[in-house]
Amino acid sequence: MALSANIRSSLYMMLGMGVFAIGDALTKYSVQTLNLGQFMFMRGILCIVLLLILAAKQGHLGRWRDALDKTTLLRGFGEVGATTCYLVGLTHLSLAFVSSVYQAVPLAVTLGAVLFLGEQVGWRRWLSIGIGFIGVLIIIRPGGDGMNAYSLLLLIGVGFTAMRDLTTRRINMQIPTILISAMTSIMITITGFVMMQADTGWVQPTITDMTHVSIAAVLLIIGYHCIILATRVGDMSFASPFRYTSLLWAIALTYIVFNQIPDQNTLIGSAIVVASGCYMLYREAITGYRMRKELRKQKAESGISA
Repeated sequence: MALSANIRSSLYMMLGMGVFAIGDALTKYSVQTLNLGQFMFMRGILCIVLLLILAAKQGHLGRWRDALDKTTLLRGFGEVGATTCYLVGLTHLSLAFVSSVYQAVPLAVTLGAVLFLGEQVGWRRWLSIGIGFIGVLIIIRPGGDGMNAYSLLLLIGVGFTAMRDLTTRRINMQIPTILISAMTSIMITITGFVMMQADTGWVQPTITDMTHVSIAAVLLIIGYHCIILATRVGDMSFASPFRYTSLLWAIALTYIVFNQIPDQNTLIGSAIVVASGCYMLYREAITGYRMRKELRKQKAESGISA
């Protein structure tokens, strides 16, 4: 059975979130011995090399000028802001908490899609997103101990992420996804180099460090592709809420890797967020079924009329 564009978009989003969460856990672990800027720089270099190899095999390397499109560059700027804010927050806060704050992204993206892209969102979808956001608020607990300078930085990162996703939707479909990923990696690598120089400079990495960076680079490429495909295949307002699944990954990895157990509020809020995403998938399935049924009915009536 063929999947609708929105269903495929949501699956790409969920896969991307899982891959990113694993990469984030590696990052948080690695910056104990490497400064964040150096980690971003080393990971970026590996990403660029791998992406260029893939682009060459796909026959897209000769079209590198396409990646200099202003919309692609604007997307890269949004990615730089989102990545920097996220990783700085990640080095000072738990993975589960950082992930919970970034669950506000779907709401920001949906608002942007309605305001700037003219997408239509029904009341059930709005209700689902609203309930999911309530779950996020339960986790964050505004006014509590969880709010500090780093959590505010994460909120700025949410804005950058929404801008990135909205811009991705405007990129010419003729520009290969691999080149979009490559341009993004180049911009983040440059940012990492600047941050590294502003920090402690180059630190000689160990074999373990190199292994972690290499794995993180591969995961980052996979994640980039999934997110780009998710935002290009279907409606952003539908795919974005499935970012919530990253929270499940983050909670699990926080416990497994860092031996930290989420508190009750985090678990309750996470349950609400996941339920919201599942309901979105259910609504899309029902809508798709009704559209196919109506199409079959119209075809049948056309056959009778002929």
